[in-house]
Amino acid sequence: MDIFQVVGTVVCTCRHPGIEQLPLRIVQDRKGKIQVAVDTIGSREGNWVFTISGSAARLALDDPSLLTDLTIGGVIDSWEE
Repeated sequence: MDIFQVVGTVVCTCRHPGIEQLPLRIVQDRKGKIQVAVDTIGSREGNWVFTISGSAARLALDDPSLLTDLTIGGVIDSWEE
């Protein structure tokens, strides 16, 4: 799992079957690296979130046959470094 901040939303008119209705968020780590994650929890821009990556990311979806390698698993309220 990794920590990211949601910095935007991806708008796609054509998607792979099964993920047409899933929100896609642009997330950025503290070093500035940007990725796209499937959002299963309804995060908003500015939220700090934890993500599930790799093949485990599919297990966070209702249908594990859907294609994703990065899924938002929760919104972080606070943490101590």
